[in-house]
Amino acid sequence: MPFIDTRVTMTVSAEVKEELKRELGQLIRTLNKTETYLMVGMEDSCDLWLGGVKLEKGAYVAVSLYGSAPREAYDRLTGQICALFSDKLGIPGSNIYVTYHPVSDWGWNGSNF
Repeated sequence: MPFIDTRVTMTVSAEVKEELKRELGQLIRTLNKTETYLMVGMEDSCDLWLGGVKLEKGAYVAVSLYGSAPREAYDRLTGQICALFSDKLGIPGSNIYVTYHPVSDWGWNGSNF
């Protein structure tokens, strides 16, 4: 039951959003999760500031998941996400924040797990 919520500063075409979604669906395996129940949110054209400076190219990626994963898996996924957003959107890794939110209570389809 992972959810990957992204915010980026630039406008992103529907085609590139689809590519990012597809790649994130593959990368979530790093946390021993599958794309089967993965939800992805993408908000583009966001204002993001880092160190008081408005970013021309920047991203914030929040990964929520039911349960948790080993720290090493989080480290690997951060590298993979930074590489993906750098490759597809030209965002330098120094302008990408990735956070992880393990959740013990997760609801879906009218009940909780």
